[in-house]
Amino acid sequence: MSRQPGRLFALCLASIALIGPLAIHIYLPMIPAVKAGLELSDAMAQLTFSVSIFGLGFSTLVWGALSDRHGRRPVLLSGLCLFLVGGIACAFAPNVELLVLGRLVQAIGAGAGAALVRPIARDAYGPDQMVKAIAYLTMFYTLGPMIAPIAGGFLVDGFGWRSVFAFSVAAGALIAFGAWRVIYETKPPAGAGAPPQQGMARNSVELFSHLRFTCFVLQTGFNTGAFLVAASAASFLMKETLDRPASEFGLWFLTFPLGYFAGNFISSRIGGRVANETMVLLGSSLALVAVLAQSAILVSGYITPSAIFLPCFFITCAQGLSLPYGQAGAMAIIPRIAGTAAGVGVFVQNVVGALFAQLYGLLADGSIWPIALVTIASAALGVLAAIPLAIMRARRHGAL
Repeated sequence: MSRQPGRLFALCLASIALIGPLAIHIYLPMIPAVKAGLELSDAMAQLTFSVSIFGLGFSTLVWGALSDRHGRRPVLLSGLCLFLVGGIACAFAPNVELLVLGRLVQAIGAGAGAALVRPIARDAYGPDQMVKAIAYLTMFYTLGPMIAPIAGGFLVDGFGWRSVFAFSVAAGALIAFGAWRVIYETKPPAGAGAPPQQGMARNSVELFSHLRFTCFVLQTGFNTGAFLVAASAASFLMKETLDRPASEFGLWFLTFPLGYFAGNFISSRIGGRVANETMVLLGSSLALVAVLAQSAILVSGYITPSAIFLPCFFITCAQGLSLPYGQAGAMAIIPRIAGTAAGVGVFVQNVVGALFAQLYGLLADGSIWPIALVTIASAALGVLAAIPLAIMRARRHGAL
């Protein structure tokens, strides 16, 4: 007889969705403090942030496959333990090398939570309650980026940047304990006689042989790059240019998740009434307009919190408009390997986004121009990836 998940199971599963923000978003207000405390260059300070995106992106390709073979629970608990080990290493890191290593380990561990909450929900609740379960998880995931930078900002101002890692370890330990006590095994490990599965590499090659799939996943990566550059640049501008406290950055950062929530809300209301390709092009275009407006304002010399953050509302709103359709479009290319398509899509989204974030760190020189150039390049490439999708759809429907 199968076990039925209760409310405590749902609460613990939702709390696991907060591990990602504890690894990534909570770090944003502390980047300038880490730079000053360890006497880092802009590129090295940015690496301490972007390495977590790389680690999270790469690890999501592995955790899901491991859980299919060895079961969800042991793989999830292993990832949560890695998150704690990485956080402890960061809290006591005497130099940037150990900090980067700790951030990488922490992010790899967080990747287990990001990769497994949806498969566990699918196993536990079944197809009939899947939509409701995903909505619940999405609510908590959106809550994380709202709270984490605010908490991080106040901790940096009150107790120093190392206290943020102490907080993330304490919160992660509470989440891990809840998972150990409450989350039961929803998928038994594959036995020795289980049929062999087609390799991920072969599936990935098959997916990328379709131009539509490549355009869909690259577009999500380019839009994510614009968001990550805007977020990390905002942290530097608030501290080093405007000399504002990290706690104020955390409050202004609310524009990011609020914009994303607004875009997702609009997408949920539109549903399937508008083509995936149309919404992807719409979101890409809005992101480009937003970064062009932000760049023009900042380059003109008008540098204020509102000039930095209000355009960011529309950058993340554009993500909320296009990302669900881009992911849905990518998974629809070859339905029999939709799971692999989803994993590859998340991987490309995070890694391409992190590449742009690190490019900004390499070009940063204290002026506005690196911010403007990298965000415009990322958003423009998003539009260029979306245009072929619109053209191919028009051809399929005889409009061209």
